[in-house]
Amino acid sequence: MTLDCAIIGGGPAGLTAGLYTTRGGLENVTMYEKGMPGGQITQSSEIENYPGVTGDITGMDLMKPWPEQCQKFGLKHDMVEVTRVSKEGDVFSIYRGDGNVDQAHSVIVCTGSSPRRAGFKGEDQFFGKGVSTCATCDGFFYKGKEVAVIGGGDTALEEALYLAKICTKVYLVHRRDSFRAAPNTVKRVEATQNIELVLNAVPDEVYGDAMGVTGLRVKFSDTSTREIEVPGVFTFVGNDVNNQVLIQEDGSFLCELNNQGQVIIDLSMKTSVAGLFAAGDMRIEAPKQVVCAAGDGAVAALSAISYVDALLN
Repeated sequence: MTLDCAIIGGGPAGLTAGLYTTRGGLENVTMYEKGMPGGQITQSSEIENYPGVTGDITGMDLMKPWPEQCQKFGLKHDMVEVTRVSKEGDVFSIYRGDGNVDQAHSVIVCTGSSPRRAGFKGEDQFFGKGVSTCATCDGFFYKGKEVAVIGGGDTALEEALYLAKICTKVYLVHRRDSFRAAPNTVKRVEATQNIELVLNAVPDEVYGDAMGVTGLRVKFSDTSTREIEVPGVFTFVGNDVNNQVLIQEDGSFLCELNNQGQVIIDLSMKTSVAGLFAAGDMRIEAPKQVVCAAGDGAVAALSAISYVDALLN
């Protein structure tokens, strides 16, 4: 049996795509997610900025009812890894980690991206307990406190500016004495009084206790070190797009990507390949917010419904 739609990835984008495709009339829809659905947000200890959700709620609690809601309308969850997606004619092949191959008329890829770790001691131990990769997600927890930001690109400086509005001080740690960010952004950072530049330095270790992070040790290019007492450390050293399922046997990609490996889409979440859609953090200019990923999933689903209807009718 050929699926009407195959959804690769079970985060907010994939789950919302599953909800909208099934409720919108597609009968045979499978979401492939090798682990528990929910995505990266399930690692967050508290969610305060999802519309309509008030009070203390964890990322896990936020996402818990989503799969049940989707399955109510007929979405099937297949707990298997997808290794590759290809297309021949009007039919996509879904290569599964168990060696089997499924067929589908349309595909929505929602495999997201993974924040790149900086690699310093204690980073993994305190991730989610004081070490974060999302200032808009977790910055409010440090309102009125001091924090450290690690990185030198546009994202790092923009997030430092964001945090400077709610934190008493931001230590911006960068391994060079100049920044890769846009000149105007650099000027704004340099003009912000509560941002202290810690240049020619790299994070050596983040440390803390059972309650979370209490400080960061940085090492300078002259091998000297400095202890910075902060409860929060934000790392912005890039993201790795999870685009592996789009790699073909000859090493090319199924659809068009930009230089960062992000899938190029239009406002309808359409890729350069008919019937293939991308949603969430893996697409170009993704805001990397749950509510935005969910919106992407809905748009991609509506586009997939229209595509399949036109293809089969």
